[in-house]
Amino acid sequence: MKRILITGGAGFLGSHLCERLLAEGQEVLCLDNFFTGSKDNISHLRGNPRFECIRHDIINPIYLEVDQIYNLACPASPVYYQLNPIKTIKTSVMGTINTLGLAKRVKARILQASTSEVYGDPEIAPQCEGYWGRVNPIGIRSCYDEGKRAAECLMMDYHRQNQVDIKIVRIFNTYGPRMAVNDGRVVSNFIVQALRREDITVYGDGSQTRSFCYVDDLIEGLIRMMNSAEGFTGPVNIGTPEEFTIRDLADRVIEMTGSPSRVVFRPLPQDDPVQRRPDITLARERLGWNPAVPLAEGLARTIAYFRGVV
Repeated sequence: MKRILITGGAGFLGSHLCERLLAEGQEVLCLDNFFTGSKDNISHLRGNPRFECIRHDIINPIYLEVDQIYNLACPASPVYYQLNPIKTIKTSVMGTINTLGLAKRVKARILQASTSEVYGDPEIAPQCEGYWGRVNPIGIRSCYDEGKRAAECLMMDYHRQNQVDIKIVRIFNTYGPRMAVNDGRVVSNFIVQALRREDITVYGDGSQTRSFCYVDDLIEGLIRMMNSAEGFTGPVNIGTPEEFTIRDLADRVIEMTGSPSRVVFRPLPQDDPVQRRPDITLARERLGWNPAVPLAEGLARTIAYFRGVV
């Protein structure tokens, strides 16, 4: 049994990771300031004697004894990370410094949840880990994009200078149960609007593409990367290599919910990527990881969850 710290553990991804690690018999410390995380996401875990929740903001140091650290703490949707951009980049930079300092002190392995946003609005497709990206460093999304790029830099420098045992995962669009109703990400937006019989809001002309990874597949990738061979730091793309247009997603959601909603178009936000699709060759070769849940199945599960929430 390992003692595992998950920062952002009450969030969408963090709560699923807590659940999975507890099911594997691990001891889990969930750390969250509940800015975007929710106590409801982890309420079913409270009775587990191997689970502990600590209310704490990771921009402040914390002193614990742990074997592994998953650093997931950071608002991940534009609605939330643009609400307080200074706090967003402080979470990525200062939060990563604090978790790395903890990992260095107790000799814990640490995994950084980075993002496909480090690729910005890419000039190549699919995006491989060797691509440096095309990010606007002064745009409205840069608090998140550049914060995660800085976090990756810090991880590598602590590894090279202090021999901290690190892992970096670049997460592509993930969806599933426990996404917040007002999350602002495309899958939750479309499902909530459809269930409320409202217009489906598509930004741009709907031809921009994304790949959508179901949360269970993503969690499997995180755990495999955390437990991969020492010295293999990444970064590694974790996402679905299938590409879907935003308009196609809207049409699927309308059909699957049986909603009378119609699609309406709005201007594309600044620096919104036109295309996003991962090259997962490295994850396949080094982790033996492949996404297993097709979009239709994942959407059905997610729609069923939101029917009970909306």
